[in-house]
Amino acid sequence: MSNAPRLTSLDALHRSLGATMTDFAGWDMPLRYGSERDEHTAVRTRAGLFDLSHMGEITVTGPDAMKALNYALVGNIATIGLGRARYTMICQEDGGIVDDLIVYRLGETEYMVVANAGNAGIVLDAITERAAGFDAEVRDDRDAYALIAVQGPESPGILASVTDADLDGLKYYAGLPGTVAGVPALIARTGYTGEDGFELFVAPEHAEQLWRALTEAGQDAGLVPCGLSCRDTLRLEAGMPLYGHELTTALTPFDAGLGRVVKFEKDGDFVGRTALEAAAEKAAANPPRKLVGLIAEGRRVPRAGFSVVSGGEVVGEVTSGAPSPTLGKPIAMAYVDAAHAAPGTTGVGIDIRGTHEAYEVVALPFYKRQK
Repeated sequence: MSNAPRLTSLDALHRSLGATMTDFAGWDMPLRYGSERDEHTAVRTRAGLFDLSHMGEITVTGPDAMKALNYALVGNIATIGLGRARYTMICQEDGGIVDDLIVYRLGETEYMVVANAGNAGIVLDAITERAAGFDAEVRDDRDAYALIAVQGPESPGILASVTDADLDGLKYYAGLPGTVAGVPALIARTGYTGEDGFELFVAPEHAEQLWRALTEAGQDAGLVPCGLSCRDTLRLEAGMPLYGHELTTALTPFDAGLGRVVKFEKDGDFVGRTALEAAAEKAAANPPRKLVGLIAEGRRVPRAGFSVVSGGEVVGEVTSGAPSPTLGKPIAMAYVDAAHAAPGTTGVGIDIRGTHEAYEVVALPFYKRQK
């Protein structure tokens, strides 16, 4: 059995563009095409084009599709309108986060769940198992889609030039079927960059045609191809969690400051309800640690796993860190003791290879786009 990473349908195109490739969650993916700082800045100021075909699509259909997902996930799937999407999570019985997800309602009894690449198989198995008592079919559609994203302030204009779809009427976290550059697509106004943008689900055999058409349409708008490296700094600036960093099975949504995604008011039971009710009470009364932002006073960059210190004591741990091209300083997200979590807290440092570098605690996100 081969352990070689999987290739997206755009692999040859990425290599022809000079991309530096990397193994990510079992896929060979573009890390960068040139300067990751330039790619980051292009998304913040103009537009960037991403191959996200490593994400995992799971379709749930049938008369009980909604009820099955309501039981399997922590969100209230019953309130997702036709053509809308919802950010939610799937948790273990003990409340630990298995993955964070986006659920699209494609039809009256049809939903698409999009999981992170590294967790797609685990999520597929969990939903299949949890749907067993319902009149619903769970289908593995990971090979049925390529996913291309165009993100940034120029993205609506670029996409509008190659589609007849009503993008003005397409709200954030909504999706509609349409044709883009002659290619049938699910057009979703979603993203992971903190900017306006779109994610386009298409058949793998149409991916290259779509990529080339978007590249041509975005030429005058400054669109550039972008890799995973700048996607990570963009999501970090936007305060968006990354599974395996801010989210793990050792944490509940309430530990991560995302308790709002858990909907106790929905009908019926769901996996993890009892444990999550206890976690909600604990978080409300005396949360042990909180997820915060940290901005450096110096230039040294923290990384995941580095200790957050104050007064000679370890008070937290960095979950993600990187230089921020937008702020011009190193930034980090970290779980810190509640006593040191208030925005404006100083006297906090990060232990970077034995040296305590000064940081200030700030509210997340670090960056929010102008509407």
